[in-house]
Amino acid sequence: MKNNRLKIAIQKKGRLSEASLAFLNSLGLKFIPNGHSLIQQCENMDLDLVLLRDDDIPEYVSRGVADFAIIGQNILLEKQMRVDVIRELDFAKCRLDIAVPENSTIKTPKDLEGERIATTYPQLLKEYLAKNNINSAIIPIKGSVEITPELNLADAICDVVQTGNTLKAHNLKPLVTILESKALLITNNIQKVGKEELKELLLK
Repeated sequence: MKNNRLKIAIQKKGRLSEASLAFLNSLGLKFIPNGHSLIQQCENMDLDLVLLRDDDIPEYVSRGVADFAIIGQNILLEKQMRVDVIRELDFAKCRLDIAVPENSTIKTPKDLEGERIATTYPQLLKEYLAKNNINSAIIPIKGSVEITPELNLADAICDVVQTGNTLKAHNLKPLVTILESKALLITNNIQKVGKEELKELLLK
């Protein structure tokens, strides 16, 4: 049986998860935990909360499976999905940095010429390198990017930085920031019953 309830997606775990839920709670939306289920019903509205991997969220919204979502700007720009950004949110601020080992001979972005850069953001890194006429080898990595210089897989990394503690723990230092990011509220142009009313609430 098809579920026609409105759906809003958030990251199931990680830096955005708690802040996103706190934002929705601040609007009066209360969700009922359902064991290990990744779908939670709202107590006071015909609305489901869907908990997803952050990099899957734009796909769900662009295809109309989720009506709204909270997503990091960095993920949205990397995925290049067609969605509508309806609000910038004042949390989950971070930056996408290229970082190098403390003892690296790479001192400026131009020194990245011919070097290897590991990243979970290959599209954004590719755009930055092209814009600055730098030819580097991009090594796509799903996680734990910060260990790649230690293991001699890469000469530099491109990754999300919040406090900088992870970089320090692996003797890395920022070289250049290629993107400042924050949480965004996104939707699609698919019309559903009750969607406009929910949109008005989310824009309060």
